[in-house]
Amino acid sequence: MHRFLILGLVLVSAAFAVEQNDVEFSRPLGVPMTLDLKVPDGNGPFPAAIIVHGGSFSHGNKRTYVTPLFDVLSNAGFAWFTVNYRLAPDYQFPAAVDDVENAVRWVTASAAKYHVDAKRVTLIGESAGGYLVAYAGAPSKGDARVAAVVDFYGPNDLVLQVEKRRREPADHSKPHDPGLLEFMGFKTWQDGGVVEKLEKLSPTTLVSKNMPPFLFIHGNDDEQVPYEQSPKMCEMMRKAGEKCEVITVEGGRHGMLSWEKNAPMLHWKQEMVDWLKKTLGNEIENQLEPGLMSAITTK
Repeated sequence: MHRFLILGLVLVSAAFAVEQNDVEFSRPLGVPMTLDLKVPDGNGPFPAAIIVHGGSFSHGNKRTYVTPLFDVLSNAGFAWFTVNYRLAPDYQFPAAVDDVENAVRWVTASAAKYHVDAKRVTLIGESAGGYLVAYAGAPSKGDARVAAVVDFYGPNDLVLQVEKRRREPADHSKPHDPGLLEFMGFKTWQDGGVVEKLEKLSPTTLVSKNMPPFLFIHGNDDEQVPYEQSPKMCEMMRKAGEKCEVITVEGGRHGMLSWEKNAPMLHWKQEMVDWLKKTLGNEIENQLEPGLMSAITTK
């Protein structure tokens, strides 16, 4: 009898590892939002990471720019969910933020199904995705609350981000890629009310008590998002009494993919995992879900 019970436990554990693509997590205004997920082999409940890609708010998808995170998280015992969100110019703020928050709600609501620990959900985003996880994660209230935020080179002070472009004269004859401009609903950076709106919608304005811990990861040769963005927000958080750290990738330009072929730059991977384990709890537990254990032992 005991041998059958042990065998059953082993089979259930081994069979639970799952990988799924194009799972719908919300449908705002009839538009399907999908995610890909991977749950590691083991008992759980697992800490989880929701991954948000970059792409200047206007392009990219759940499988672009963020692929270096997948194996790092899986090898560390995390379940991960990489998500799509609505893009500019078709959609403007706050559509993408709403999508990220809905992804958090879906993952926590699906925690039992995927053996995820709903109290150990982290938001991880890069570039535009870094902005989105910071904006969605900083207030982190109610059913969209997360335990931690990892922000890769996100533009968290939007006035700082567009300061140079605002000083340049508007040239309507030159086409430009849709991006932050359209995401914020402007035609040019010289429009009236630009500074006021950028200040209001910057994650730096959301710094307050009761924020989750933040980890900022940023290359100090970033040509698209000034490196100072990350230390600035972390300093603001510390002054507010909240926890944060900054990992600097020396010589790193914009995008984690550009760091992959430079071995000295890859220290961020282990350092991120160490920070997550420290922040979420030193031990990544492997415990069989109580309901599943009960179902097995009563057979």
